[in-house]
Amino acid sequence: MTDSPPSYGTPEHPRVAVRGEARLQVDPETARLTITVTARGKDRRNTLEDLTHRNNQVLELARSYGQAMEKLETGAFSITPEPTQKGRNEQIHAYHGRVHITAVLNDFTALGEFTTKIADLDMTRVNGPWWGLSPDSPAHATARRQAVHEAVQRAREYADALGAHLTALVELADLGAENAAPAVLPSPAAPRGRAGYGGAASEAAPALDLEPQRQTVYAQVNARFIMSPPKL
Repeated sequence: MTDSPPSYGTPEHPRVAVRGEARLQVDPETARLTITVTARGKDRRNTLEDLTHRNNQVLELARSYGQAMEKLETGAFSITPEPTQKGRNEQIHAYHGRVHITAVLNDFTALGEFTTKIADLDMTRVNGPWWGLSPDSPAHATARRQAVHEAVQRAREYADALGAHLTALVELADLGAENAAPAVLPSPAAPRGRAGYGGAASEAAPALDLEPQRQTVYAQVNARFIMSPPKL
């Protein structure tokens, strides 16, 4: 029975360490919009009622898109009093209400229409879209496989240069799994479309034509192999 080679390098079983990388450009799968609904008035109750009505308008419109709306979440909510600037008495000049909503769509055909309709609502602001990939996107697995294949190919090239060949894999690790510096992903790009505060309109505005921004998927692995004795 032949003993297996050790996991550490020796003259008889040298170890070769390599890094495999992959960088893919893929089409986005989701588009995220941030929506801010606002209201302002001199009476707290009326301001809250206006804010509630406008918030419901946004939510009902978003829900009408069915499966195209992958995620709909309400964030911060606030009603803030604005005191008068004159006099010593603590009097309230007005109340400001605000609700933040996040909408994530996976159907880009509906995205332009939805963005325009939201921007057309009174006292409603929409920012975005921010393009992205789903957490379980197959693009991530594809990038990881390509990174592993590159690591194997690079190790074989080193072994071939020495007249040797690979005999065993002793370690395969994601970048960062060995106390190495974590992978740096590209910063999110600026939104390709943006609409400001909407207002009442006599007729529906045309849908925005939004061009999806391709995404960069990056994977990197460290691999260590044992190879046969080199021919020096």
